[in-house]
Amino acid sequence: MKKTLLLILACVLLISFSAFAGGGRAKKEEITIAMIVKNIGNPFFDVVRKGWDEAVAELGVNDVWRGPEQPTPEGQIEIFESLIAQGVDGITYVGNDPQALVGVAQKAMDAGIMVNGWESGIVPDSRHISVEPVSAQTIGADQVKILAEQIDYKGQIAILSAAATMANQNTWIEYMKEELEKPEYKDMELVAIVYGDDVREKSYNEALGLFKSFPNLRGIISPTTVGIAATGRAITDEGMIDKVELTGLGLPSEMYEYVMNGASKVFGLWNPKDLGYLNAYVTYRLVTGEITGQPGEKFEAGRLGSYTIEPQEGVDNGLVYMGSLFRFDKNNVGEFKDEL
Repeated sequence: MKKTLLLILACVLLISFSAFAGGGRAKKEEITIAMIVKNIGNPFFDVVRKGWDEAVAELGVNDVWRGPEQPTPEGQIEIFESLIAQGVDGITYVGNDPQALVGVAQKAMDAGIMVNGWESGIVPDSRHISVEPVSAQTIGADQVKILAEQIDYKGQIAILSAAATMANQNTWIEYMKEELEKPEYKDMELVAIVYGDDVREKSYNEALGLFKSFPNLRGIISPTTVGIAATGRAITDEGMIDKVELTGLGLPSEMYEYVMNGASKVFGLWNPKDLGYLNAYVTYRLVTGEITGQPGEKFEAGRLGSYTIEPQEGVDNGLVYMGSLFRFDKNNVGEFKDEL
């Protein structure tokens, strides 16, 4: 009888241990998840943090929020190393140069840390799962469509991007080029791609350079919140409103002035607050073992509802799309300027 009771007790303990094995912790308050952003002081990531903080509070876990002073992969690698040494349970990151982060991301995974890479290109073996706000093809194509509508599908256009190493920007630009190959854009010409490195003054000066180099320029696409706001300021300062049209990805709080004065009549974005919120939930679900990142798995993400992990071509782990690109203009930007 005593042997039977001991056997039962051993089974119960084994089951209890198994329930929290494979990346999980027994108590929420023992779990620590971390976010690594491209750089501190970027308004986009300030809004992302609001959603992250909201989700962390709901989940009742510990968290770390880090980013380098400048948007460099070297700074992010240092942060990765410190989080590995700290022994956090999960890391979600948006890479300045995803290829440069593969080694340290693999080191984190080898240490038993669950890794979620978002909005920074798909690099095999560098994360357990990927989170993207919208499909890259949709993001790229929609920005071309918005600008084309503003310039009546005619004229020279340019792209003012972030850093040349940022995979998400480069992927979107490739899809912009692909969209421009369609017959309806035959009278539009992409004359330049320039890089402001997500630095306000450099982006502003790059916009001024475009005005000077291409006096017949009709439009600019800036798929970066820093770049589009800087370009809106340049268009305003140089008296180029209605001469050069502007679209891209921006924050209503930063773009309100430029939408209302006509410097950027329409721009797009997903909700960065929801992006931070979703990434916290995905990382937590990985840590607890509720998901592994494999296509077909389903999970709940608080107020955002249910998600199904989708497959990625050429990569074993899956991805999650948050939603779709939303257009802001004079009719609605005021509703969001205090929130985003």
